[in-house]
Amino acid sequence: MPPSLPRIIVITDWGIPRPTLLQRIHAALSLGPRVALQHRHPGAPIRLFLEEARALADLCRESHNPLFINGRLDVALLVDAHLHLPSQGLVPSDVRAHLPKDRWISASVHNLDEARKAQGADIALISPVFPAGSKVSDDRPPLGVEGFGRLAAAVDCAPFALGGIGPQSAASLRGAAVGYAAVSAVLQSPDPRRAASEILASASPT
Repeated sequence: MPPSLPRIIVITDWGIPRPTLLQRIHAALSLGPRVALQHRHPGAPIRLFLEEARALADLCRESHNPLFINGRLDVALLVDAHLHLPSQGLVPSDVRAHLPKDRWISASVHNLDEARKAQGADIALISPVFPAGSKVSDDRPPLGVEGFGRLAAAVDCAPFALGGIGPQSAASLRGAAVGYAAVSAVLQSPDPRRAASEILASASPT
């Protein structure tokens, strides 16, 4: 893994009231650049999505945290952020030439076909590894440790685990996952900094 990549990506949950959400994000990001943020807000009008992205970019600058923008190349360019590609849509080869050379691309991966489509990304967000606490509408069966391992072996980039990630589940993927992504485990915690820190600690080699 390139040393500059983050170890955990916190994905926004705009169902949390905005002042509370920004406060919790700020706490998690205070751990520094090992913690990245992904701006995801399905259904938000583009003006709102951009305004939120600018606010998040300001937070990320404070502790030098990477920021990924979900699905919008234009917004990623406007706020000098990295880009996340959902599984249904553009692929890395569609956008790579339009991003500055120092920008990363992460891509959603749920199966072997999507693993192939993610070729050329820097990070593959493989999910759902375990039952997710935040995306209750996701009816895909969890991959489990073995399923994650199969998809991790099929991608040509850093495999990150998403779905039901907490300290115990992160520890079970030690050696297979390069990094992790989380929503509720961090943002629903009364102490988001500690929650993110515990995931990082449990996933690190002893």
